[in-house]
Amino acid sequence: MYLGIDLGTSGIKVILMDPNGSLLGSATSSLTVERPKPLFSEQDPAQWWLGFTNAMDELSAKFDLSKIAAIGLSGQMHGAVLIDDNDKVIRPAILWNDGRSEAQCHEIEQAVSNSRDITGNIMMPGFTAPKLLWVKQNEPDNFDQTAKVLLPKDYLRLLLTGDYASDMSDSAGTLWLNTATRSWDESILSACGLTLDHMPTLFEGSEITGYLLPELSQKWGMQAKVPVIAGGGDNAAGAVGVGLINAGQGMLSLGTSGVYFVVSDAYSAQADKAVHSFCHALPNKWHLMSVLLSAASCLQWFADTIVERDISELMDELSQNTIEDDSPYFLPYLSGERTPHNNPHATGAFFGLTHSTTKLSMLHAVLEGVSFAFADGVDALHSSGTVATDISLIGGGTKSEYWRQMLSDVLNVDLNYREGGDVGPALGAARLAQIALEQDRTLDDICVQPKIVKTYQPNARKVSHYRMRRDKFQQFYHATKSII
Repeated sequence: MYLGIDLGTSGIKVILMDPNGSLLGSATSSLTVERPKPLFSEQDPAQWWLGFTNAMDELSAKFDLSKIAAIGLSGQMHGAVLIDDNDKVIRPAILWNDGRSEAQCHEIEQAVSNSRDITGNIMMPGFTAPKLLWVKQNEPDNFDQTAKVLLPKDYLRLLLTGDYASDMSDSAGTLWLNTATRSWDESILSACGLTLDHMPTLFEGSEITGYLLPELSQKWGMQAKVPVIAGGGDNAAGAVGVGLINAGQGMLSLGTSGVYFVVSDAYSAQADKAVHSFCHALPNKWHLMSVLLSAASCLQWFADTIVERDISELMDELSQNTIEDDSPYFLPYLSGERTPHNNPHATGAFFGLTHSTTKLSMLHAVLEGVSFAFADGVDALHSSGTVATDISLIGGGTKSEYWRQMLSDVLNVDLNYREGGDVGPALGAARLAQIALEQDRTLDDICVQPKIVKTYQPNARKVSHYRMRRDKFQQFYHATKSII
């Protein structure tokens, strides 16, 4: 068996996979995010470890974990975990959707004029590099204590193995990595007041970085020296989980954030459109990615804050009703936005509310607004000349058939919903572990694309309808971005 760990923003998922790629079992634990000030988004890494151990305790009560051959890791990208000489966490982790470091982004790009060529990306507040410069300038005592900077999943790795290590895909999201050469860039590190000594050792996603500590093997009844694999950032691992290993394959990930991801055989960049260019979790592979910071999290916000209803009940009710064409509009920028706007100050808003507006029409507007934001990101990525020929849907938000069809209509493309689409990154982490150990098997043999449950094809009438509404959606953003 192989163990796959996915450290998300709202929860941690641990799965067991057999050598044929079938899911044997899983366990999850919920996580919370703290927002102590405007634009701030933080988590206590102790919460990650507690959630992980609780999930492992649940699995060990149901399964014989002595059969686990290797462990793979995936996780939320860009988070900054600062640890001291004794491996103690210095401050709460600053997360991917934190927007406090806009000024530091400009400082780094001024200090390293070719940073976009090196990284393939615009320096954005969500990335790790400007977060550390912010800490240096605003929390100098914390910065001076920092011995290592780790990404979230790599902090779990430290507790699992005692090793400072990371993979190429997650490390590319720090913006300290030269994405073409797959190595740390000392010029950008220096601009943040850091050196190579602050960085973990780099590995490809399918390489062994260390072995599970004996006390943990004993705790969960596992064999001695279980290999722990480098793994990948959540999106790259999710892509491996749905078999995206060849150039031209793509996916739409509808999780807390939203991602359009396309595999490439070579490094390329479209930084001026706020498209991300990162290493894939597999050797000699890269990918382009457009990102919206609030996707399914908009739905969660609406369910919890506006209507105080269970999401699944809401979606069932929506699917059984017809929403009028004059429903309101929703800007989904609850945490600012990346692609294509690169605007940490962007905010969400409803437009067009009337006395006849219902909770269901507002819910429809939320799903539509996220879908329009996805379309903006897809267009930005396609402007690079890279277009996916086969697009799969993954992420918790894709459980809704209503939303899956809406995305096909808005984007005017066929979308494939596959088995296990909501497992994604954890499955990819387990597959990377399998690749590390079963080197006599090909990538195509291990990373089989899950069976298509249904292909969603655009409805011509809906395509035309959404095209007109998307034009107004874009006008709302540009007309109000300076005042909301």
